[in-house]
Amino acid sequence: MSVDQEALYDARLELVTFLIDAFADVPSESFVETLLSGEVRLPNESVSADLDRGFDELRAFVEANADRNPGAVRDELEREFTRLFVGPRPQIMAHETYYREDTDFRGSGLAQVEASYGAAGWSPPEEYPEENDYVAVELAFLRYLIRQQRQGHEETFGYQRVFHEEHLSAWIDDLAADVREETDERFYVAVAAILQGYVAFEEDIAMQMA
Repeated sequence: MSVDQEALYDARLELVTFLIDAFADVPSESFVETLLSGEVRLPNESVSADLDRGFDELRAFVEANADRNPGAVRDELEREFTRLFVGPRPQIMAHETYYREDTDFRGSGLAQVEASYGAAGWSPPEEYPEENDYVAVELAFLRYLIRQQRQGHEETFGYQRVFHEEHLSAWIDDLAADVREETDERFYVAVAAILQGYVAFEEDIAMQMA
């Protein structure tokens, strides 16, 4: 594998892991510390309109909070994450079956998502607190496929292409739009743009390689 290919896999995995961490649960203090320390590498070159906008927002968030206590920043993000995604009355239901018009929320569509996981030989980690069509779980499946691709399992590009067509890419734009509409917190504005741009970027890779 060439140096450029290795670097691309590194970037893909870093981005998807960042998004999983951002959506999986309330931000941990270690996550915030890593973010504010500048350890999260962001590209200097333009990638796409959505990714560029998300990276700019994330840089601005880091710069605005770099000198603050990470625990205080974490508390603010926890409150906003809870308001947006947990509730008691969450503003956003970040589940595929909530956004799909062709299935009931947490209904038969959930089994279809799980069937895609099973076809590729993957089972969702038990530590995720949400159902298996939650955005962080679908992104964790994507990360699994990328890791398999890095190891030379080229058939996983086909699984990824189908997953984009039938699931992930069918609802992510709407989720990102809702996050932007519901929050003024710069971190989550950044996350929404990065999510939208990253999923489109991955779909392009899968279409080219499958």
